[in-house]
Amino acid sequence: MMVKVRGTMRFRAIASDYDGTLARDGWVAPDTLAGLKRARQSGRKLILVTGRELSSLREVFSSFHLFDWIVAENGALLHNPVTLDERLLCPAPSSALVANLRKQGIPLSVGKCVVATVRPHDAAVLRTIEELNLSLQVIFNKESVMILPRGTDKSTGLSAALAELGLSYQSVVGIGDAENDYDFLGRCAFSVAVANAISTLKQCVDLVTSGSYGAGVTEVINRLIETDRLS
Repeated sequence: MMVKVRGTMRFRAIASDYDGTLARDGWVAPDTLAGLKRARQSGRKLILVTGRELSSLREVFSSFHLFDWIVAENGALLHNPVTLDERLLCPAPSSALVANLRKQGIPLSVGKCVVATVRPHDAAVLRTIEELNLSLQVIFNKESVMILPRGTDKSTGLSAALAELGLSYQSVVGIGDAENDYDFLGRCAFSVAVANAISTLKQCVDLVTSGSYGAGVTEVINRLIETDRLS
């Protein structure tokens, strides 16, 4: 695998997306789980950064304990898997927006902060946000369409997690696969796209793995353990 060298660095944390990165079709392979365990045993912190609501994530993933923090709802919610504490990082969804979209027959999933639908309903969502004069943004994740307050994204959520860990972006390797990963990958000291990532993301990162999905994440973990051990 090709790596752009940025000089000597000590990477103390790995921040990874879930769907399309760690998981394929919603599920994480046993080999990937084993890789995450090795990363923890190496002394590194693990942060999951996902667009999913926690309830949706729990339905498909039972290994929350492998992560030090989980950033859910595309940066809107911070969850501690040990204490089970949750912290909202932005205001709750607009009831007017939800009611209006449901009146239009648009399928919705409403989290503690995020409101989500799918393409091609993004046009109706944008029109409704403008009509209601709301300070909201639309974030895409392939076919998924997420609505959040302006200024809330995966990078702001990851910033909150790093503050809890006493770490900076300069010690983080970020891994992702889609449009909503640009924000946090762009701030990490080293950015990675798995082989199945969208082409535009691959053009913006430091490394594209040879493996797809969780195999790509495991590839990164193995390299870190072999070449960038913590002192």
